[in-house]
Amino acid sequence: MSEPLAVIVGAGPGIGMAVARRFRQGGFRVATVSRPADPLGEFQAAHSGLALGADLARAGALEEALAAIAAWGGAPEVLVYNASAGAAGPAAELDAAQLQAGLQVSVGAALAAAQWALPAMRRAGRGTLLFTGGGLALAPKPGLAAASLGKAALRSLALSLAGELAPEGLHAATVTVCGFVQPDTPLSPERVAQAFWEVHCQERDRWENERILP
Repeated sequence: MSEPLAVIVGAGPGIGMAVARRFRQGGFRVATVSRPADPLGEFQAAHSGLALGADLARAGALEEALAAIAAWGGAPEVLVYNASAGAAGPAAELDAAQLQAGLQVSVGAALAAAQWALPAMRRAGRGTLLFTGGGLALAPKPGLAAASLGKAALRSLALSLAGELAPEGLHAATVTVCGFVQPDTPLSPERVAQAFWEVHCQERDRWENERILP
């Protein structure tokens, strides 16, 4: 197939779908993985892409979705991880089981997705791993301990991968969104998606490991 493949994991109706549209406009075939309840069939119909539903908290669900993507479109040139989870509540009262479940979605599945994409990227000598970060990783907020921990762990993963993979010609980065994503604002889904596109398109000597918005 002549068009490269972009895979977006966590393609909800905000950032995820805007990123999917931006990469499709840029000439990519696009496969998306969303929560099963998200109505993404219209994207598949409009863009000839692949839209899958998967509960990332369920063991094996991500692997099943990624296997289906590989069978449909081969190996990705770009992987965007946009999923997150975290029950509300203060750190002093954080339930260990809830924390573990949130971390599985926020960073455990992100690592699994990256490890799935990397072998083919290494063989090709190119590829981009992008992660949706959050301002909670930089400034945790009371009452949002689980989400803050998840975003901090994801940021650490993205920056670790960036340092490890750059010598191989592979680009890893986080787009850290500091605020609420809303239409017609500096953090509209389209503007955030454009940041993902710009980071992907950077020349190697200008690679960013983190783009902070706004």
